[in-house]
Amino acid sequence: MVQDGIILSNVLLTEDTYRMEIACDSSHAKPGQFVQVEVPGYFLRRPISICEITSHGLVLVYKVVGQGTQKMAEMKEGNINLFGPLGTGFPVEAKEHVVLMGGGVGVPPLYETAKQYLHQGTKVDVVLGFNTKNQAIYLEEFEALGARVTVASMDGSIGVKGTVIDAMQEKEIPGDFILACGPLPMLKAIQNTYTKGYISLEARMACGMGACMGCVVKDQEGHSLRVCKDGPVFEIGKVAL
Repeated sequence: MVQDGIILSNVLLTEDTYRMEIACDSSHAKPGQFVQVEVPGYFLRRPISICEITSHGLVLVYKVVGQGTQKMAEMKEGNINLFGPLGTGFPVEAKEHVVLMGGGVGVPPLYETAKQYLHQGTKVDVVLGFNTKNQAIYLEEFEALGARVTVASMDGSIGVKGTVIDAMQEKEIPGDFILACGPLPMLKAIQNTYTKGYISLEARMACGMGACMGCVVKDQEGHSLRVCKDGPVFEIGKVAL
């Protein structure tokens, strides 16, 4: 679905990460999905994960990684065009306890996921990993929802020194059901450590709906899967990482 929305705010959170709030139709959005954002002056849209679904629209949290997202960071309050929501999101299943594991810019799509699990009465642990304290985002927001938050940083400037898995082990958090999003090395480690749950992949994509085949990955049997259409959320163990 292509729709016009209105940018309500677009603010810097930390270093190179921004939070954009958009008034638009959010009735079909699910946690873990994404939208393709039209950026003035660029032919290809930018795929951005949905951070939060509100009664009046969507919240996108994104990192500036190139000229397109830099231009997006400069967009002010006013009109914006979106294609989406797209992709397969995180399922919200009947569970007593889940662990959400996020790394860097993989943290935002876990926020709405946590919100919906907590709303149904599930106990939620959120384990977030960053390179340094200066890059840490959404700690207070997850806590405000009612989740128990554990933080790891590679330089030890905040929380447990090391990875999210190091934090899981140090805090003795049971990994019975995992929902994860973050950089590929983190997802590989999670898939090698835990057997139940889902991971969300990041990939370069053009069309966002499975036609261009620009975001193909392989499953364990060597079959092709499209991150934008078949994912970005996959069961742990399904994709060959």
